[in-house]
Amino acid sequence: MQRIFWAFLLWTLLLCACSTSVSSPRPLPPATTNVPSAFPTTAIPNPTLIVTPSTPQIDQPTDGNIPATPPNPQDCGYQWANQDLPELSKSFQTSVQALQSEAQANAYAFGENCMLADGSVGGFSAMETDFNITFQVSDLTNESDLGEWIVKVMQVIENIPKDQIVGPQPGRVSIGFVSGSDQKFVNYYINQYQALPAGLSNSEIYRALQRPQ
Repeated sequence: MQRIFWAFLLWTLLLCACSTSVSSPRPLPPATTNVPSAFPTTAIPNPTLIVTPSTPQIDQPTDGNIPATPPNPQDCGYQWANQDLPELSKSFQTSVQALQSEAQANAYAFGENCMLADGSVGGFSAMETDFNITFQVSDLTNESDLGEWIVKVMQVIENIPKDQIVGPQPGRVSIGFVSGSDQKFVNYYINQYQALPAGLSNSEIYRALQRPQ
């Protein structure tokens, strides 16, 4: 009887030992690499285009299409062309008419059109800003008066803000003097006027700019 009891006790101890050894699996250790969360914890603001004085404004197309890229210069056949500068022309005419109410004046850009193979214009490249002026005068032989008009026009042109002048080259000035049915013209580049010797009289300025350029 005692032997049966000890056998039963040993069997019970063995069952208990087995039940404690079969436990739930050990949890895996945390990963050593950081895995980003699928969603940010804070909302990301919508991107905003920031425009500074050195950053040109970028207009997004309303239809969602990407604007066409400028044509390759190698695809262009260049052709001399003019392009109106309405804002500059308006202010220039106002300044010239302050000198003479009957005067007419305008400004325009001179440069090249990029002509594509299909005959369309792919773009315009400005080379210089040119000026046209017409004055009414009483005597076309009075070179002193004509030279004085040239000096006054150049004072107006040289006071134009630089950011209103397009093109890398000095512009051309064409002045027509009209007296009744007669007229005279003087044409010169701005840097040619600026290169004249100091101290010239109005008559000498007129004659210097009348020489073939």
